[in-house]
Amino acid sequence: MRRAAIYVRVSTEEQSLENQLTMLREYAERHDMRVVEVYQEEESAWRGNRQREFSRLMKDAQRNHFSVVLVWALDRLSRQGPLTILTRVHQLGFHGVDLISLQEPWTEMRSEVKPLLYSLMGWVAEQESRRISERTKAGMERARAQGAKIGRPKGRKDRKPRRKAERRPVWE
Repeated sequence: MRRAAIYVRVSTEEQSLENQLTMLREYAERHDMRVVEVYQEEESAWRGNRQREFSRLMKDAQRNHFSVVLVWALDRLSRQGPLTILTRVHQLGFHGVDLISLQEPWTEMRSEVKPLLYSLMGWVAEQESRRISERTKAGMERARAQGAKIGRPKGRKDRKPRRKAERRPVWE
């Protein structure tokens, strides 16, 4: 029986992890895997101190706590592009851990084409993230044009100080 870890992530508190968890637990049971740990993120992967649970997962992978990680889809690992996806998959593989995505069944196969497919899916996830951002900004502009007040009320402060994100893709 293989020892499995489950990694799930949602971007907002309004979303539920249950859909992902239920399907991943069922998959593990059907494939004779024992779930030894569940790593749950309930925040955007773009925020500061992001993906603490994924960092914990990587430390446990290094300690050989499991031999496979189950995810709902590769974009749950990251939407930062092909390099991030490839790096994370490589790091897991270095520690002898396989990655299986329910939405990308080819992740279960042994194939020389997998790095290309991981790159492609990372690119798709990054593009989807950009489109979501563009739609959000367009909606905010439309609302401003119609007189809506966008943002935090005057005088209101964040609970935590904000950090300016300095992210640039490696290829720029």
